Amino acid sequence: MVDLLHKDECYAIVGACMNVHSQLGSGFLESVYAEALGKEFKKRNIPFVKEKKLELYYDGEKMNKYFKADFICFGSIIVELKSKTILLKIDEQQTINYLKATNYQLGLLINFGERSLKYKRFVNTIEKN
Repeated sequence: MVDLLHKDECYAIVGACMNVHSQLGSGFLESVYAEALGKEFKKRNIPFVKEKKLELYYDGEKMNKYFKADFICFGSIIVELKSKTILLKIDEQQTINYLKATNYQLGLLINFGERSLKYKRFVNTIEKN
């Protein structure tokens, strides 16, 4: 049996997201869920940084461009939020690209826009030099 990367941390993050979704339901803007989730993370003592600027790398070199992660939790997990009726491949690819370009190992894509909370977990398996 394979151990999941950051299993307990992901469980805590997803649990917080489920609580936010159960209280708010679907239909709000992403910014509403982000604010509520920040409050839930604090309540659960989940360490996080909201809208952290992350440097991007190409071929091992730092780029001038950056992106803002919705959340970085536990100092190592990118949490990307959406509020859409359905997640698209482009949403998944965005999270995968963030992992590749930043050298983070784990990303969670969370969608609050559906009737029940949906989430996907992505692992950066590309080794960097």
